[in-house]
Amino acid sequence: MAVTKIRKISSWTLLACVVISVIALLMFYIGGVEDPAAEMATPVNTDLLLNWTYVLFGLTVVSTVIFAIWQFIGTLKTNTKGALMGLGAIVVFIVVMFIAYSIGDTTPLASINADSAHYNTPFWLKVTDMWIYTTYILIGLIILAVVLGNVKKLFGK
Repeated sequence: MAVTKIRKISSWTLLACVVISVIALLMFYIGGVEDPAAEMATPVNTDLLLNWTYVLFGLTVVSTVIFAIWQFIGTLKTNTKGALMGLGAIVVFIVVMFIAYSIGDTTPLASINADSAHYNTPFWLKVTDMWIYTTYILIGLIILAVVLGNVKKLFGK
């Protein structure tokens, strides 16, 4: 009974998000432009599309954090070692982000437009490098985990 209810709720949620996303995209692409004579034409519904993207991103982050905490508490009751291993992974991720932030470059970017110059500060340059380096490290760890998992599976038989 519970699985059916969860499946129905998740299916309806997915369907609602897809329908709203398709409507927002159609409004963005079909809605026309603000000033057709301008050098760079800006679609009329750019704000709508960006705001919907922010809403989806926010819901994703909030639900991920809530479900991670919920799973941690549930696992802590039944499997303390497994819960602490999960917590350890989060701590390692935070340490990797701190190290990536520390090695970030603060050299201002040349030939940047006036709108972006506000973010051409040492803090934002280091934050950008932090996310790029963290992404590279995570991609490397994913590839390593896939390779090691397959090698373990191959030799485990």
